[in-house]
Amino acid sequence: MCLAISAKYGDVPSVDILVWSELPTGAGLGSSAAYAVCLAAALLTACGAISCPLKEGEATARWTEEELTLINSWAFQGERVMHGNPSGVDNAVGTWGGALRYQSGKITPLKRVPLLRILLTNTKVPRSTKVLVANVKEKILKFPAIMNPVLDSIDAISQECQSVLEAMPANPSPEHYPVLEELFDINQHHLNVIGVGHPSLDRLCRVTASHGLHSKLTGAGGGGCGITLLRSDTSPLAVEAAKRDLCACGFECWETEIGAPGVTLHSSSSLKAEVLRALAEG
Repeated sequence: MCLAISAKYGDVPSVDILVWSELPTGAGLGSSAAYAVCLAAALLTACGAISCPLKEGEATARWTEEELTLINSWAFQGERVMHGNPSGVDNAVGTWGGALRYQSGKITPLKRVPLLRILLTNTKVPRSTKVLVANVKEKILKFPAIMNPVLDSIDAISQECQSVLEAMPANPSPEHYPVLEELFDINQHHLNVIGVGHPSLDRLCRVTASHGLHSKLTGAGGGGCGITLLRSDTSPLAVEAAKRDLCACGFECWETEIGAPGVTLHSSSSLKAEVLRALAEG
């Protein structure tokens, strides 16, 4: 990417690039896309192809829409190097943040998406996206009359979920959460039907269900990670109990949010202490 950007926009100054990440790799969380987006933003800024948006005294800043589009296009090229034929969803989410709708190759940002608390769990079960996709395609070809309605139902679930998410900021009613939880459950069952489930993910869902929480796989499935929806009023004790039981299964858990902003330039004063230590050691 560095050579390609240099060839198009002029020489990139001599730089040392230090990568620090909280994302586990190979777990279906888009870590490669996050890396590609950050690298593209850094290199394009370094060579002057895009501006440095951070003003004196600011903790963080983001680029213009035009500049984000350029960052995304180069990040997609990086994803192509790593994955061959990516959808472009992961790098788009990493660039713009929030939530996006992907259908038939078209990516559309969702408007007014709320920040949702989730419990992110890594089962630590390795899987191959390529193999999983091939297996799903084989099942569709073998049983088209059965599988295509399941895929149509998954699409309908996505559309219903989009409607709920876009309604939440204007009407932050707790009544939205039971709907999302039911959609999580239905979607997870459908994903098992098409063949991307895994016993570890079933166990994750059972453990969180025992604490009144609802979960589904994320990413390609076949292991990897699952997400658990946390209501705004979910008890911290319930979350800690669920995390304790999940860790007892050998899983790794983080409490986080979805719907956050995309790629952002930070001042050194706004960085976490562990990032500053990594920079100093690098």
